[in-house]
Amino acid sequence: MAARPPFPPFDEETARIKVQAAEDAWNTRDPEKVSLAYTEDSVWRNRDRFVTGRAEIVEFLTQKWKRELDYALRKELWAFHENRIAVRFQYECCDADGQWYRSYGNELWEFTSEGLMARREASINDLKISESERRIFGKRPDEEHGVPFPLQ
Repeated sequence: MAARPPFPPFDEETARIKVQAAEDAWNTRDPEKVSLAYTEDSVWRNRDRFVTGRAEIVEFLTQKWKRELDYALRKELWAFHENRIAVRFQYECCDADGQWYRSYGNELWEFTSEGLMARREASINDLKISESERRIFGKRPDEEHGVPFPLQ
């Protein structure tokens, strides 16, 4: 397994770097690339689903991005301590029928000393929106890194 800096224990700067790296990776919508940030036996709780290991992560994300079209994500550092980071996030996507959604959530992350995520717990709520209500479009511009996003 390749190490993924920055490594714990995290300070505010390294936690922010880790959060932005995760946001950037997920916005590629490339399940293989995203999975490399996790341990081989990483454990997830995502909504009501439990996923274990990189192979299941890849399958989960492949199916997710087949359903959640035009997916675009923003993450924000909430808290950090030693090898753990908490984030809040929002993402937008549409389904095959063209219905847009904004999903709000919180994640708890736990990392190994090599900087790989061993545990991810995500709580997520979805809100139907119209296309005109969208506010997240693709990858975050560099000048917006670290800028908090509105709650609603």
